[in-house]
Amino acid sequence: MIDIDLRGKVAVVTGGTGELGRVMVRTLGRAGADVVVGYLQNRAKGDELVADLEGMGVRGMAIQVDVTDLDSVMALRDTARKQLGPANIIVNNAVIQYSWKHVLDQDAEDYESQFRSCVLHNVFMAKAFVPDMIKKKWGRVIGINTECAMQYWENQSAYGSAKRGMDGVLRVLAREIGPHNITVNQVAPGYTLSENRHPSLSLSERQYVKNVPLKRRGTDQEIANVVAFLASDLASFITGAYIPVSGGNVMPAI
Repeated sequence: MIDIDLRGKVAVVTGGTGELGRVMVRTLGRAGADVVVGYLQNRAKGDELVADLEGMGVRGMAIQVDVTDLDSVMALRDTARKQLGPANIIVNNAVIQYSWKHVLDQDAEDYESQFRSCVLHNVFMAKAFVPDMIKKKWGRVIGINTECAMQYWENQSAYGSAKRGMDGVLRVLAREIGPHNITVNQVAPGYTLSENRHPSLSLSERQYVKNVPLKRRGTDQEIANVVAFLASDLASFITGAYIPVSGGNVMPAI
């Protein structure tokens, strides 16, 4: 039997109280990791997740963080390091929500916010946490990207361009820190079912599922499973990868 064993590891999940983040937190905890739940506003959910983690027999803590601000990310690192020790797994999951519009109608501020929450978020997390990974000669950087980065559909320009920028940063980072036994990978969810996002009979969802080879939407747990795999030693020779978890809705070409 092959198990994902993260005992003795400390993970940080930004956007940890979000629809996908909360399942990542619980999944990493079930695998044995101590987990820092990074949140921006939802302290109540952060505290609930910490209680869930402690019920699994692992340590957890919820820390407020603005991933678009370097000082805030550094404060997250310092608090987590003091309470749980240096983190060796980071999951960069947070993103700013906004109204999607055509390029001609999208406010410039939305492009800036997406750049900060996708590109600079990953830069700041690397600056904060990778030096400790280098000292330990072991680490996992996992960025949560999106299938939208490959699709180019209407109204996705701010989100898609920022996620493609994130892809560039993380692929370069994979080359730069690979010699220190640190992997850098991306998980790219499709249109995912979660606690508050249930199947519907809308035309848009029927059309979406029609184009998915597996003929369904994925679940939050299926996304979290790939995150846990990449965090483990089972994925020790995978780096620089962009991995769609979308039922085949997008397929990177060779």
